[in-house]
Amino acid sequence: MALLLAQNRPMNSYPEPHSDAEPELAPIAYEQPLNERMRTFLRLEFLYTQASYHAELETAWSSRAAVSSLLEILAITARGDSRSEVLKELERHVNVLKEYQSKTGVDPSRLKSLVSNLLKLREDLATAGANFMAPLRDSEFLSAIKHRSAIPGGTCDFDLPDYSFWLNRPSQVRAAEFATWLALIRPLCDSIAELLWLTRQNAKRKSEMAAGGIFQLQFDRENACQLVRVTLPPDSVLFPEISGNQHRCTIRFLQWHDTTNRPMHVETDVPFMLTCCT
Repeated sequence: MALLLAQNRPMNSYPEPHSDAEPELAPIAYEQPLNERMRTFLRLEFLYTQASYHAELETAWSSRAAVSSLLEILAITARGDSRSEVLKELERHVNVLKEYQSKTGVDPSRLKSLVSNLLKLREDLATAGANFMAPLRDSEFLSAIKHRSAIPGGTCDFDLPDYSFWLNRPSQVRAAEFATWLALIRPLCDSIAELLWLTRQNAKRKSEMAAGGIFQLQFDRENACQLVRVTLPPDSVLFPEISGNQHRCTIRFLQWHDTTNRPMHVETDVPFMLTCCT
């Protein structure tokens, strides 16, 4: 945690403005959630990022992709009480961080900033209320798209003429209307993004070696691991296949050939970086 408190969070992951220098490729991190809550959080983070990305683009195809991501978020959140889970996690992280107020080696301003941000996220999500997604779930327009999306090609122009009409409206109009939908889920998704960032940062990477392409580990029962991250160089032809639960985990490395050939397990020793996020 001391490492986390000493770091500054990157503002975003967007590329820097164009320059003549070749951009340095970042290492590739593969993640495996080890409980259902973490699986849900990662899926919602992925869909929210995808929806936000496509919402910034002006084409009708991007609007289709943004709406599709939004509908998937609604489907996931309909299966459980994600809001309560997130509120509990925010409260837990606040309490953990407050324990560091009296410890040496901690940046007090950094600690205060982290706690304030978590409190703000908790307040926004609590204020939104339990039925904060009701306007989206009750929308006949979105419900029709959701219903037809279950059919292959079911959102064609002739199937949903009102959707086609909306997609052909000016991009500024579509963007403004989608922004109102996105604003309804933002308290939940922003909170999840912050929780995942804290989870990822509150762990140290260490070098490991997968003997014969296989690596096995067992976790401390009293300090359960929630997320395993395997980091490889950007030019690696290998990728990990990770399976496990809160007690143990197995990582197998496979070599990529092409889309017409099945990846093959490698039998050589594979160095990699491992992060176990508790």
